[in-house]
Order: sequence, then C-alpha cells, then structure tokens
Amino acid sequence: MMAGDDDLAALSEQIALASSAAISASDLDHAFQLQLAEAIQASLLVPGPNAAAASSSSQAAPALLVPESSSDAAYAFAIQASDLACAEQDRRDAKACRAAHARAAASARVAAHDALFARELAAIPEDQWAHDGDYFERPLESDKSHRPLFRVFSKGMASREVVGPRDRDPSVAVLAAAICAPQGEVLLRIQKPVERFVGGRMIVEVMALMEGLDAALGLGIRSVTIVTGYRPLYNHMLGIWRPSGRNLADMINQVLSLRRKFDQCEISLVEPSQVSYVVKLATDSLTVLITKARAANANMAKTENCTICMEDTDITKIHVVEGCAHRFCFSCMKEHVKVKLLNGMLPACPQDGCTTKLTVEGSKIFLSPRLLGIMVQRVREGQIPPNQKVYCPYPKCSALMSLREVMHPMQASSSNYTAADAATLRKCVKCRGSFCINCKVPWHDRMTCYDYKRRYPHARPEDAKLQNLARQRLWRQCVKCKHMIELAEGCYHMICVCGFEFCYTCGKEWKEKKATCSCPLWDEHNIIREVNDYEDDDDYEDDEDDAYF
Repeated sequence: MMAGDDDLAALSEQIALASSAAISASDLDHAFQLQLAEAIQASLLVPGPNAAAASSSSQAAPALLVPESSSDAAYAFAIQASDLACAEQDRRDAKACRAAHARAAASARVAAHDALFARELAAIPEDQWAHDGDYFERPLESDKSHRPLFRVFSKGMASREVVGPRDRDPSVAVLAAAICAPQGEVLLRIQKPVERFVGGRMIVEVMALMEGLDAALGLGIRSVTIVTGYRPLYNHMLGIWRPSGRNLADMINQVLSLRRKFDQCEISLVEPSQVSYVVKLATDSLTVLITKARAANANMAKTENCTICMEDTDITKIHVVEGCAHRFCFSCMKEHVKVKLLNGMLPACPQDGCTTKLTVEGSKIFLSPRLLGIMVQRVREGQIPPNQKVYCPYPKCSALMSLREVMHPMQASSSNYTAADAATLRKCVKCRGSFCINCKVPWHDRMTCYDYKRRYPHARPEDAKLQNLARQRLWRQCVKCKHMIELAEGCYHMICVCGFEFCYTCGKEWKEKKATCSCPLWDEHNIIREVNDYEDDDDYEDDEDDAYF
C-alpha cells in the first residue's frame, strides 16, 4: 500500500473518532435538558411567602407539603442549584466538543483534499506541467451540508458530431440545458437551435452553459452546482486550461461573469452517464434540426450560384459550357458573348484561364436571333484564315467568302469575258455579282487593275473619308487583313483580330512576341487615365447590340 493510502486511512479514522465525540456531546445535551426539566418541576412544589394566606382564603385548594424546618428547604435549594450548575457546565462542554469536532472534521477534509491534490499533481506529465503547471489548481469544495441545492446541466452539440464523413454537413448546432430542484425534478429545460454554426465543440459547450446559467438567474436561483461530463469545459472553468483563441477567451470570460452573480456557484465533473438526460435533449433537438436543414438544402439544390454575378439562379437557367463543363447563368453568358461579338471576336468560356470556344448550337438557348446571326458570322470568320478572306464588294451583300469558294466566271462557261479577265475576275457565291479579286471592287470592265487604280484611287467615297479620318486620328491598318485599328489605351504592341502582331507606331511586325523596331513600347498618357475618363460601356440595349453585324 502506498504512503498516500496510509494517510487517507488515518484521516478516515480521525473523522470516525470526531463523529463519535459529536454523538457523545449530543447525549450530554439531552441529559442536561432532562435535569433542567426535573429542577423546574421540583421548584413548583416549594411554598412561597403567601402560601398561608392563599390556603385560608380558599378552602378548595389542596394542601401543600411544607418542610418541617427552613434548613431543609435551603438544603434542597442548594442541591438543585448545584445540579443546575453541573447541567450548565455539561451543556458548555458539549458545545465545545461539537466545535472541536467541526474543527477536526474541517482539518481532516483539508488534509484529504491536499493528499488527493498532491497525488494528482504527481501524475501530471512533464510536458503538460511545463505548459499548464502554473495554472493548475483544485479549489477546496465546501462542506457537503452546504452544497447548492439546485443543479444546472448543459450540453452543446453540433451537426458535425453526428453526420457521416460522406454526408453534407448542414452546419447547425443545438444548445440544451436543464435546471433541477433539490428533489431531482426538472424545473426548466432548454433546447435552442443555432443556425450556420461553424465553431468547434468547446464553443458550443460554453454557449450551452451560458444559456443554463442565464435561465437559473432568471428563475431567481442564487445557489447552483454546474454539472458537466466534458472535461475541457471543467478545466477551462477552473482555470486549469487557458483558451487558445480570442473568441473562446471572450466567451469563457462571459461565463465567469455570470458565475459571479450567484451567491454560490460550483462546478462538478461527473461521468457521462450522469448527464444522459441533457444529452438526450440535445440529440433529439439536433436530429430534428438536421432533418429540417436537409429538407431546406434539398429545396435550395434547385438553385445554383453563378460565379460571375454571385446570384442564386434556377438550375434550369444555368448554362453548361460544352467541352469544359463550366457553369454560368444565362444572363451572364449572354452579356459575355455580346461584348465579344461586338468587338469582332469569337467568344470563349468566361472562366478565367479557360480557352474553350463556345459553339453556335450550345449558345442558342440564351442568345437572341440577331446575336446568334452575328455569332454565326464570327464563327465563319474564325474558320477562314485572314489571308483567305474575301468580302463581296456590293454594299447590299457583303458576303464573306474564302478564296477557294469564290466563283470563276470562266469556269461557268461564260462567253462575255476574255481569257485575260480570268486572273482577277470573280463572282460572289451569294449575289452572283462580278468583282475584281485584286482591287476588291465591282468588276471594272475593259479596264486593267492598274488603270482603274490610277483613275479611281478611292473606289468608294467612304474609303476616302476613312483614310482621311485614319490620318487625323493616327489609326493603323493591319497589313494582313486590312482591319483599321485605333489605340484607346495600353502599350503600342497591337494584336489584330486576325492574330497578326505589329507595332502601332510604325506598323512593323512583331515576331515571337518581340518587336522588330526600336519604337517605344508605351506612353504614359495611354497607360494612366483619370477615373472620370472611364465610361460604363456595359449598359447595352439588346436592340442596339443586335443591330451590328
């Protein structure tokens, strides 16, 4: 047997002796009360000074026994006084004995507490002692006869504790508490749900305890015992452990503030089986809460959040991009495609870094007919290499063709043209109009290309206006596809819609992402702009957008 067990046995024996002494003191007190009663009864039998007068005036009064001599009465009184003094001394001795017993019992309880605390300190591992040793304490509990009559049970439980590893966590929690009377009946029970709970178990346990203490104060209870089966909560309440996070520390301080409002508030750590009632309250309430949350999530599953506008949209209005499966709402897809089409580009998936091209068939579900027509044209333009593109020069047609598609009149068995015309004469596949493939103008009959350009340097009046405006605004024309380009902002490195890269200052080609000229790469005026210079170009109307081809 260990030394600590011997100490406990000795202390138990001392407590037993003190209890026997208390019983003896109680017997002496009872004997004193009996002697006092006998003395009072004897004093009533002794006649007073007016006894003779009373006997003569009343014939019906019984005769009293009077001692033969006054010395006998005095002797009797002396004996009674001595008995009374002895009884009073016995009463004082009994009171002193009870006080000594109480002091001995208190000393024994303190010694037993110190012995247990010493053994618990010795069992603490070295690493834990180095971290929490300065904060480890075990307050001395009060005497069992003064224990609080009311008990507060609490239990916090989160959904993550009960859902399966593959199930979706609805992120809910429940706070359960019960206040019990001295006889054990439940005075009040609390079941409070917590929506969108993201904390840990310690957080929800502290929240449940706060609910229980608040309810006890509301009932006017000022003496309670906190009963818990969760050791971390017990250690934090006693100061053995320190809170690791700021949020938890604030909540612990709130609980300690509530605790100070009670006249007496203790905490007791018990086995889990002793808090089964409040655990069942939490489990039943949490089960109902999870069921409701899953039903709500099932309804929300019919909607999906668009990552562009961040709005919840009906799942039937979500477009899945073919090839990459990225998902966006119809409205955002339409705006994205519209902006790209109006800037002469073939739209791709809006997802950052994704290069999947959108298809006409896949875009029919969210595009208007006119935007769909523009997209068809852009797709066709993208399929024809820039140096193979041919547009019909007739304004009412302007059909796009490739060099391989244009019709050769000489091959159409026509006798209206000479053999010399075969080199440049072509016909539109749509309107069947004849045009010069070299000059890109309607056919100049009986005139060579050289003569035509000398006579008509600008075949169309609008071409002259465009060239004049380009010179005034310093626009550049792509040497590959002849598109006119204006630098709105940014550097001088231009990338045309046809893919050709060139310098905006001199027009020389960029090769392998490097300039072939020595022009400056950028100008500060084109890079930095005032905030007020920006305009909101996103507010297009469908009718206006769809009118551009």
